[in-house]
Amino acid sequence: MSRPTQNDDIKTVQAVERALSLLEVLAKVGAPMTVTDLAEHTKLNISTVHRLLSTLIVRGFVEQEKTSSKYKLTMKMFEIGNAALYNTDIKTIARPFLEELVERCNETVNLAILDGSEVVYLDQIESTNMVIVKMFAKAGSRGPAHCTSTGKTLLAYLPDNLQDKLLAQLNLVQYTNETIVEIDKLKKELERVKQQGYAFDLGERDEGVRCVAAPVKNYEGEIVAAISASGPSSRITNYYLNNELVPLVLEIAGKISAKLGYNATKV
Repeated sequence: MSRPTQNDDIKTVQAVERALSLLEVLAKVGAPMTVTDLAEHTKLNISTVHRLLSTLIVRGFVEQEKTSSKYKLTMKMFEIGNAALYNTDIKTIARPFLEELVERCNETVNLAILDGSEVVYLDQIESTNMVIVKMFAKAGSRGPAHCTSTGKTLLAYLPDNLQDKLLAQLNLVQYTNETIVEIDKLKKELERVKQQGYAFDLGERDEGVRCVAAPVKNYEGEIVAAISASGPSSRITNYYLNNELVPLVLEIAGKISAKLGYNATKV
């Protein structure tokens, strides 16, 4: 077998760069695009874009809408993004801030990410309060996204097309009388979460448990995780929740985001 020439190496790298540029444009725009639009954004000719898209479709990264013939990203990109998150040391980065959070409020705190239609709890520090509650969430465990504060936070910030696809896959199990089990109501709840910047779980997963969660952002402003503080409803009163816990969780989420390179003034 002959060794590749230098020109072959350059062509191979160029093809990869061009394919990645298409994926980046589709991700940034966040909506289906025509071949012409993609060609304009990437400064590539239409025939090259066609060939690259054909390969990306075969590999499962891109799909073409039947009605509009436009192209969009598939769930495979989301899966790869989550896999990449596992390989970053976000747990180590967040740990001292989680410790600060539990020191300041003495409620159980969690760090979670979204994996498909579930949340995965990467880390947890339990409260030392005398009155504690049993919760399903433990480090390394999974939970439903539709009725947890971390899950709703992570769902709320997804691009619309990806959010719709995930919501269609959700199994809206009713755990308590407070659990949202209707898609339309859940969508309205997620809109509210995105507008205010944090999410509540007011006994939706576990009776008698109240939680508040806020998003963690990376250097590109993307939501890569969520942190939460949880406690019994007997202690987490409305006043305490809104006037003390919410600002505190937002503050700590902001500190973790800053550590990950997020700069609100540049986004």
